[in-house]
Amino acid sequence: MSGDLHHPDRDPDRREFVAQKQKPYGSVLACIDSRVPPELIFDTGLGDLYVMRTGGEAIGPVVTGSVEYGPMTSGTPLIMVLGHQRCGAVEAAYKSIRDGKPLPGNLEAIARALRPAYDQAAREDDGDPVETMARAQVKLTADGLRANKDLAPLVAKGDLAVVGAYYSLDTGKIEVLTGAPS
Repeated sequence: MSGDLHHPDRDPDRREFVAQKQKPYGSVLACIDSRVPPELIFDTGLGDLYVMRTGGEAIGPVVTGSVEYGPMTSGTPLIMVLGHQRCGAVEAAYKSIRDGKPLPGNLEAIARALRPAYDQAAREDDGDPVETMARAQVKLTADGLRANKDLAPLVAKGDLAVVGAYYSLDTGKIEVLTGAPS
């Protein structure tokens, strides 16, 4: 947020250190948006994060398996679902669902995956419907991962936190929406 970046652990020594084994401290499921690269936003280095990116944080079996990988194989203690301001994927899905006009190709799969967030945003009717839908998508995805049959026991034991967060493109600030560990 301040612009005081340290760019840690991005040199050849770090690459050599993590070449044989990794133990990231977090997993981030973020949007594909080019303005929201988790490694840069969090000023991290090689081996620090597992990162999955999908349009609007849409999730399905392969993505869920990818998110489960860190906590289930190496004890990664944090999953963050990171949505963001002015999400193009959410806006496209919102307009498609609202207007009843399917998106072309496989983009329609994103709209279908975001339908629960659309429905929740429509019920809330809280200001900007696209931003409301983007926030709802983060919360629903984080809640779903927290309740996942394989992740829920780790959450219950306190070994895993599943946090939903929202990134402001304007300020660089990250707002925790759900699941903040106590």
